[in-house]
Amino acid sequence: MGITISGQLILASASPRRIELLKLMGLDFDIMPGNIDEIFRPGEAAQAHALRLSEEKALSVALRHPNAWILGADTIVVVAGEILGKPRSPEEATKMLEKLSDRAHEVFTGFCIIRQDRGVRIREVVGSTVLFRKIAPDEMAWYTGTEEPYDKAGAYAVQGMGGCFIREIRGSCTNVVGLPLCEVVDALKDIAAICFS
Repeated sequence: MGITISGQLILASASPRRIELLKLMGLDFDIMPGNIDEIFRPGEAAQAHALRLSEEKALSVALRHPNAWILGADTIVVVAGEILGKPRSPEEATKMLEKLSDRAHEVFTGFCIIRQDRGVRIREVVGSTVLFRKIAPDEMAWYTGTEEPYDKAGAYAVQGMGGCFIREIRGSCTNVVGLPLCEVVDALKDIAAICFS
């Protein structure tokens, strides 16, 4: 028993979390990051931003590999309407964690699957709600002193040490990690990119 892929599957991302999730599924895939400009457009909503970037990442790889299945994704964290990116310093990480402490926030992942030679393009956004407990100042100092927060949207990793701040997740847990596996697998099955045998 296993998963059969009808052609080459390429992940248009270098995210260690997305790579790990797909490997856990037992999928055979290549990694070719879609190098794009990830800036926000004026007035762009959070979900639209995640969806646009996932599509741009996938398309940048699909143009070079038109007969492969390309999967692009982008994850963002939103608290009280503010989009939190990746912190560049302990000070930025601390400010983000202060905003997340003792409240709920949203995590949105946009994903896009493209196969150019078959005219396939699927786009979807998945949202999850994450509730943080109150984070004490000494815990923030400890956490921002580690390497973990600095390549993560919202300055935390649900699957790492940052998981100790999470009281509850409503919705997809893998979405919070960086790829909503349930929805991605459903989409890949619907377009006959994969089958279980």
